[in-house]
Amino acid sequence: MHGPATLAEPAPRAQGITPAITFACAVACGVMVANLYYAQPLIALIAPALRIGPGIAGSIVTLTMLGYAAGLLIVVPLADRIENRRLILATIAGTALALAILAAAPSAGAFLAASVLTGFASAGVQVVVPFAASLAPHETRGATIGNVMSGLLAGIMLARPVASLIAEVAGWRAVFGTSAVLMALLGIWLARALPERRPTSGHRYGEILRSMAHILVTERRLQRRGLYQGLVFAIFNIFWTAAPLLLADRFGFSQTGIALFALAGAAGALTAPIAGRLGDKGHIRLGTGIALTTITASCLLAGLSGAIHSLALLVVFALTLDGATQLNQVLGQRVVFSLPGEDRGRVNAVYMTILFVLGASGSAIATLAYHMAGWWGAMGAGAALGTVVMLLFATEFLGAARMRA
Repeated sequence: MHGPATLAEPAPRAQGITPAITFACAVACGVMVANLYYAQPLIALIAPALRIGPGIAGSIVTLTMLGYAAGLLIVVPLADRIENRRLILATIAGTALALAILAAAPSAGAFLAASVLTGFASAGVQVVVPFAASLAPHETRGATIGNVMSGLLAGIMLARPVASLIAEVAGWRAVFGTSAVLMALLGIWLARALPERRPTSGHRYGEILRSMAHILVTERRLQRRGLYQGLVFAIFNIFWTAAPLLLADRFGFSQTGIALFALAGAAGALTAPIAGRLGDKGHIRLGTGIALTTITASCLLAGLSGAIHSLALLVVFALTLDGATQLNQVLGQRVVFSLPGEDRGRVNAVYMTILFVLGASGSAIATLAYHMAGWWGAMGAGAALGTVVMLLFATEFLGAARMRA
């Protein structure tokens, strides 16, 4: 697949994937990825309970994300060496243990350490996605990825409102305790529902890690799709970091109201199956252009909606932003999972690391822009990034024109 540094051997034909396996993978992605976001709306409750100072409280989410980044680089490449179902179940068990520690944490140190472990083990979600893609035949791979990714986006969008609602009724510890139970039940279900998938590479783990650098340097399509979606994810984070600030400052929303707004935004996950089918029909560039244009326009129109105090329009443009983000993500993964060869664990690890590193900047940009220039400042920053990624996308056509000349 990737020239002389390729480690994958020719693989047997795809085993096939049933609707039941696809559904199990989608649910697994949603339940697992949600663990990265539960703590975000709960910091104001967790910090005083564990005597965590204001300067350290913000590190709760950061440590979880750093653990996730480490998991992307360390755990996900193992999908090209270890039987995939066993690896997925191991990460689920690790996540359940970490969540149980979070729920019972007696001190700040124990909680912060468990936060890192939660993020690290939750990286197993990025084993599930290439697992499903590998089982699907090429002609329906986009549809499969879209269906699985709809579960992942739903998990991201539902995590914060669900955490807020549970904490309001039963306290913040109940959020992590409930998730630990869910992870245990998920593991029991997946042990029965998922087939085995044994990777064909027999190479050492160190060789697999070294090959990731070669993949990053040589695969231009992977570089492009990672860059596109990384900037799009940054825009997504800008919106969803600034939106709660706007809703509290300008609309007077309580924590529950903000949770319900985020719940409405989860409907954007419904675009994922459509995106997958669009990719299967060969409309990658068309779909990408639509997605990037919609994202940029949504930022500008969401800025206007906040300025005129229209909550209805704000919900509409939250939906279009989320839907377009999901469209671009599914099309991107359709491209990278269709690269020649079977080393999809490493490809996904490289792709998601690019996405994560770029996307993580969104929250910091949003906080800075909102405090400096309000809601318009945050949405202006999102629109500016949208313009940058559209210009980068336009260079694909310039390159194609040169090749024809």
